[in-house]
Amino acid sequence: MTINIQNIIIGGGNPPVIIAGPCVIENEDITFHIAERLKEICGAVGLPFIFKSSYDKANRTSLSSYRGPGIEKGLRILSDVKSKFNIPVISDVHSAEEINAASDVLDALQIPAFLCRQTDLILAASKTGKPVNIKKGQFLAPWDIKNIIEKFTSTGNKNLFITERGTSFGYNNLVVDFRAFPIMRSFGRPVIFDVTHSLQLPGGQGSCSGGQREFAEPLARAAVAVGVDGLFMEVHPEPDKALCDGPNMIKLDEVEKMLKTIKSIYGLLK
Repeated sequence: MTINIQNIIIGGGNPPVIIAGPCVIENEDITFHIAERLKEICGAVGLPFIFKSSYDKANRTSLSSYRGPGIEKGLRILSDVKSKFNIPVISDVHSAEEINAASDVLDALQIPAFLCRQTDLILAASKTGKPVNIKKGQFLAPWDIKNIIEKFTSTGNKNLFITERGTSFGYNNLVVDFRAFPIMRSFGRPVIFDVTHSLQLPGGQGSCSGGQREFAEPLARAAVAVGVDGLFMEVHPEPDKALCDGPNMIKLDEVEKMLKTIKSIYGLLK
């Protein structure tokens, strides 16, 4: 099955889509800079691009952690990204109450991993008729995603794709089981690999998560070789100064080299 988001086709053997951007909206200037540069990079490499950034990070480790500008200002900035750079946008939704406002702006909705079993949220997102990305929870086996798919498609909306973002492996650690990709794809939905969240060390720094961004490219290469329909990655010009998820974000200047390798692997598989 394929998903169409503003003429970007996900799945069906098409080139892997790149869903990328900063973890959270920090301000307009940096958001516009990242969006513009990523569009240039993906255009040069020849890979489709969807911009992602969160207007709210509702499940940060600590109460003092930066959450974002909030839904009203955040959606306005994402709307400006759409119109200014002519690229589709996706962002997280955390409750059924957010769905109407978010769906008016976003080209696709995203349900975070911690909320992937929230039935009311899944159904509300599905009823919009929009494409929806549901991230598989770190606590789920790959075959458990079948129940989530059945919930979502019960409304008649088939525009669902699934993202793998690692599995809990002891305390403060995640591991990627590459068997998960063919298993989840067997349920007939496109599957995305979340490169950077799979490298998180959840809560690993006490009041915030750590990460191991040095493994981003090897894992991305392996996922494309195994077979995925796209890559999700969070990107920042200066990850060590980012307000959220800096330790696992990819430096903006390093993205082009990485995507050229990804495109080459895809070409070999074709």
